[in-house]
Amino acid sequence: MSDSATTAPLLTTPLNALHVELGARMVPFAGYSMPVQYPAGLMAEHLHTRSAAGLFDVSHMGQLKLVGPDAAAAFETLMPVDVIDLPVGKQRYGLLLTDEGTVIDDLMFFNQGTVDGEPTLFVIVNGACKVGDIAHIQARIGQRCQVVPMPDHALLALQGPQAVTALARLAPGADKLVFMTGGAFDIAGCDCFVTRSGYTGEDGFEISVPAAQADALARALLAQPEVKPIGLGARNSLRLEAGLCLYGNDIDTTTTPPEAALNWAIQKVRRTGGARAGGFPGADKVLAQIDNPATLQRKRVGLVALERVPVREHTELQSTEGQKIGEVTSGLLGPTVNEPVAMGYVTPEFAAIGTRVNAIVRGKAVPMEVRAMPFTPARYYRG
Repeated sequence: MSDSATTAPLLTTPLNALHVELGARMVPFAGYSMPVQYPAGLMAEHLHTRSAAGLFDVSHMGQLKLVGPDAAAAFETLMPVDVIDLPVGKQRYGLLLTDEGTVIDDLMFFNQGTVDGEPTLFVIVNGACKVGDIAHIQARIGQRCQVVPMPDHALLALQGPQAVTALARLAPGADKLVFMTGGAFDIAGCDCFVTRSGYTGEDGFEISVPAAQADALARALLAQPEVKPIGLGARNSLRLEAGLCLYGNDIDTTTTPPEAALNWAIQKVRRTGGARAGGFPGADKVLAQIDNPATLQRKRVGLVALERVPVREHTELQSTEGQKIGEVTSGLLGPTVNEPVAMGYVTPEFAAIGTRVNAIVRGKAVPMEVRAMPFTPARYYRG
């Protein structure tokens, strides 16, 4: 876990006292004191989420609203994705880009339709990036719409195949949502905004709630027999098995979406020949890389070690002949797949599925093979 706040005092989430009560081991993360694991431990928490339902505190994430008739068109100028045509009630993954076409942050945005008489987008950004993201959005489009941060809201994630059973007991109708849709629900007397989405590869929900109601909501969810508390350690192993990028590790301001194998997130309407092609920061570079993949210098790939040796971030990758070809950006022993999994960047000639490479771990070559991601099948509920 990275510590981005070694000098400033750590912030706490509205669930801090509950984490301590539950015996969590707290660590610095994105400027917050966050639970990395509970007494059951990372392995048990990971497997419980895959088999039942896990509750995650992700209140360090940034939540904001973009309000006004021009909000969607304005927000679309910052990202290579389709914002304008996103239907009311639907959510989409987005990428904030620099003027060089590299990734400032990845985020989720939801079209809430008309709220209090104004068209409204609800946006969730990464915790470590939220101050910079909000400043960037305000500077670029603050003249065209209201940018309204929501520091008075907490965010919980309920993830796993039994998440729907637990949530529907408290919020009848939540089971009718499908992947990447959402709506407002009363859950145990708390005013919640729920989306059917998450960061584990499992079915599940993310729940935005006023901070003052977060403790009551968390306790109500944890009272369900399927649900156990899950820390950041298992959140990381779950998302890696699901092939999902972690900002700051697998994508950052040195990587473009095509290098990061995120072309799937760029809808046709924004690509060359599309009705609203380009018009986003770094468009010339990003579209040229999509149109001419041969121009890429590196590609993000999935990797599995062929020996039972965990291969961590920043490990050098070499060809079987010993030349440096890239670097691991995330890696660990995958509890579900029961083998060492990783993702990283390699030069394109080594990116094909089945290619053998070596990771240099403490001076020793550990053989790895390029594999398709996700490493374990996604189980999103699409209806």
